[in-house]
Amino acid sequence: MPMPGEPHLALTYGEPAGIGPDLCLLLAHQPLPCRLTVLGDPGVLRRRARQRGLEVTIHAGQAGGRHRPGRLQVLPQAAAAPVTPGRLNPVNARHVLGLIETAVRGCLEGRFDALVTAPVHKGVINEAGIPFSGHTEFIAALTGGQPVMLLATTLQDSGRPLRVALATTHLPLQEVPRAITHERLRRVLTVLHHDLRTRFGIQSPQITVLGLNPHAGEGGHLGREETEVIEPLLAELRGQGMQLTGPLPADTAFLPERLARSDAFLAMYHDQGLPVLKFAGFGRAVNITLGLPVIRTSVDHGTALDKAGGGDIDCGSLRQAVLSAIDLARHARPA
Repeated sequence: MPMPGEPHLALTYGEPAGIGPDLCLLLAHQPLPCRLTVLGDPGVLRRRARQRGLEVTIHAGQAGGRHRPGRLQVLPQAAAAPVTPGRLNPVNARHVLGLIETAVRGCLEGRFDALVTAPVHKGVINEAGIPFSGHTEFIAALTGGQPVMLLATTLQDSGRPLRVALATTHLPLQEVPRAITHERLRRVLTVLHHDLRTRFGIQSPQITVLGLNPHAGEGGHLGREETEVIEPLLAELRGQGMQLTGPLPADTAFLPERLARSDAFLAMYHDQGLPVLKFAGFGRAVNITLGLPVIRTSVDHGTALDKAGGGDIDCGSLRQAVLSAIDLARHARPA
């Protein structure tokens, strides 16, 4: 039986033709202080285990007790079409989304304490005729939340956490300036500040905000988003008690003295903040979705179709996603 306080996690195996099933099988051998239920097709997992020469017992059915190394508890949902590692099939798109829906529903109903997601392939889901811009947006549509994407890792030289949140996520670069509005930044910073306090236990979060333009706009000479949008909004929120620094030029915001004083950074767009974080901790970083009524973490990488079923892979990011979900769930649960 699970030990008192051990959370129950739902883990979706993601795109079945990618490395998601492989990662779940590698994770099965890790000691994990939780109950863990994988959502996926047991047949896919058994075949992938044979292809990789992994000895993992797949138990399909209702959730059991505490996770035991070498064993995976699987809540079965059959793939719609045969799965070949590395070969995408749009017929399985609804299978992939169905796993997420089942896991989210389980979290909302209290059967799971947190959701961990292995990578999906956005392109093949769209090819199936299903509008889909990403896990985060899909889960938000199911839950009615206000999602904010946060990636986190641990800096190896200091052991300090590095957290980078995004004001915009999967937008073409030319659309980003129009999306940097008072309303969006107020929502994102409010969610970030709230969840740093309630989910991470940081009483007075110190948030460093990046500018949009080179040199943070150079006083309006290299763009006016800083002077017209970002600076006034930060002043407003400081008046409400938030500890905010910026807007700072992105090329110097992550210097060691800033890292030492910042609980989180807010980048204006995807490729402004995430290259720094992934350089510091790729394979160990975790994608955490803030602003939702459920806890959700994920890996920091994609489906790696070329490595499914036999390539050299590491489950480090998935393991960190699980451990982060455990920590967040324990913090959210009553003592």
